[in-house]
Amino acid sequence: MTTTKYSQLVRLLTTTSLIALPALATTSEQDAFFDSIAAHCGKAFEGTVTAGNSADSAFSGKKLIMHVRECSETELKVPFHVGGDHSRTWVISKTQYGLHLAHDHRHKDGTADKVTMYGGMTANMGSAEQQSFPVDAYSINNFRENGLDVSITNVWHMYIEPGEFTYRLTREERDFRVDFDLTKPIAPPPAPWGHE
Repeated sequence: MTTTKYSQLVRLLTTTSLIALPALATTSEQDAFFDSIAAHCGKAFEGTVTAGNSADSAFSGKKLIMHVRECSETELKVPFHVGGDHSRTWVISKTQYGLHLAHDHRHKDGTADKVTMYGGMTANMGSAEQQSFPVDAYSINNFRENGLDVSITNVWHMYIEPGEFTYRLTREERDFRVDFDLTKPIAPPPAPWGHE
């Protein structure tokens, strides 16, 4: 790259960095939902599968733990540990379009799985107790590229009440649900793979 082109690039980056980012546009219901999870920051809770089928056999007989591990004003990172598998982290973010849920999947060495950061954006305001995240275009493409066409109609749901948090996945012929007891915090698990 020539010095002139480099200077133009630096000027362009400097100029564009001054452009204001779009304001976050979560509803009061979404903010209340987000804050209810954030109120448990630093705590871990054990869960139980309360709905599922043979596709969910990887969760059978394993200790299931959610850990509200990292919290900022715009993002929550909640690792979901399945026995000794520390590959999954739910990432709930406030955006200009509402709340977004992503599933951060890592290998044991910390590298990203080829199926990762999939999820969806809220399609409506939901409520302070419940939010649903229909699969987004990025996730549909990622699933198709990796032979997971069965997942292209996924809808993820999260529910929070004073004593219980629920993670649920629904699609045709699949309804997977894990309920976590928020009344009994447990010792936090180790860091999820790829996180410090």
